Amino acid sequence: MTTLQYRPVPSPIGLLHVTASDDAVVAIWFDGQPPTGAPADGPHPLLDTAAAQLDEYFAGERTEFDLPLAPSGTPFQRSAWDALLTIPYGRTVSYGEQATRLGAPNKARAVGAANGQNPIPIVVPCHRVIGSTGKLTGFGGGIETKAWLLEHEQKTLGTRLF
Repeated sequence: MTTLQYRPVPSPIGLLHVTASDDAVVAIWFDGQPPTGAPADGPHPLLDTAAAQLDEYFAGERTEFDLPLAPSGTPFQRSAWDALLTIPYGRTVSYGEQATRLGAPNKARAVGAANGQNPIPIVVPCHRVIGSTGKLTGFGGGIETKAWLLEHEQKTLGTRLF
């Protein structure tokens, strides 16, 4: 049985709780969401690395994460989350575009539901998916947080998408 531990990571969008096994990051919880596992009471190489990479992301010094990930979900959810990893930093796609990339162009709502269950937000960038009209829609951390993340990435790149 795998033991899960978590570490709180302060960020500009609130306290995050990164949860990992010995081998992979399994979840990131926003402030107010109950983390899984037990608090890490000492060094944990993977949690230390994840915290450092999140700090670099929020400082505008990291545009890609290099962490082993093990999100738990259905095969469709995992395929949707894998597709999220292909969206470049600072860019957005619509739910319909993501569905088309998955070979299921009529499943935009299913993609939205899968993204809503993404257990590793920010690292698996579900915040980069927007409505077909360009409107920001659903995000586990709230629309304000989604907007902040997109604006942060755009500022880092010196671009403006919305």
